[in-house]
Amino acid sequence: MKPKPIERSENKVIVTNRKAYRDYTILETLECGIELKGSEVKSIRAGRINLEDSFARIENNQVILYNTHISPYEEASYLNVEPMRSRRLLLHGSQIRKLSGEVFQKGLTLVPLKVYFSERGFVKVALALCKGKKLYDRRDSLKRRESMLEVRRAMKNRMR
Repeated sequence: MKPKPIERSENKVIVTNRKAYRDYTILETLECGIELKGSEVKSIRAGRINLEDSFARIENNQVILYNTHISPYEEASYLNVEPMRSRRLLLHGSQIRKLSGEVFQKGLTLVPLKVYFSERGFVKVALALCKGKKLYDRRDSLKRRESMLEVRRAMKNRMR
């Protein structure tokens, strides 16, 4: 009898930064790796990561992720690291040069959208190049979302 192959979902999303979708207009996204310690990976597998208020900066030709909270893994004892430490994001040099040009010239922001496991089991971060929304932009998108919801409700009721 043949053993069944392990079924993996393509990308298992662990956490999503919902605040980023509300506060920013997303212009471009890219996938990047993240430099982690072993206990941090186990903690992420348990879903103990928070992306709220996190952002990335380009320093010395490296992309550094700030304000990402990864809770300490209880079973790791003395091998735990600081939960709010800055972590390096892994990108190609050409990608970093392109991002730095757009961030510094256009005044854009780098915001992580989600953290997930790739097919091969690596932790990946979906990093977005964003432009901050003004208050009136947020109100406009909220009105648009509510009007679309009303249209869907009307269509659903009409079909009955």
